[in-house]
Amino acid sequence: MKTYRKELWFEVATRRAFINITPDVQVCIDESGIREGLVLINAMHITASVFINDDESGLHRDYDVWLEKLAPHEPVSQYRHNRGEDNADAHMKRQIMGRESVIAITGGKLDFGTWEQIFYGEFDGRRKKRVLVKIIGE
Repeated sequence: MKTYRKELWFEVATRRAFINITPDVQVCIDESGIREGLVLINAMHITASVFINDDESGLHRDYDVWLEKLAPHEPVSQYRHNRGEDNADAHMKRQIMGRESVIAITGGKLDFGTWEQIFYGEFDGRRKKRVLVKIIGE
């Protein structure tokens, strides 16, 4: 069995964003030479997420609105965590959207269902953050 590890770095100019990282993950698979196995994609920051869904702008806007209703950013004084910070809502949004995704690799490609893509969700941007890609297989 072989393993491969790479960090992808992102610096989002806005507070929140959804970025399709499917092509980046496929590049990692290609670099690894692994044809059959699993890939783990993990947001390495507690205010960011990795999830799988459809790459459709209306859906992403719906997520943004829904998450803001569940955990609104303002007023920042509503959260105890925000004593000296302003990102309690980002922690909650990450909890809802998830930390990581695991996907099968078959024939050197991501083994997806119809429309599935991998996304990096940023909820407290404006600084560099990383995503771990860990691949195991043969």
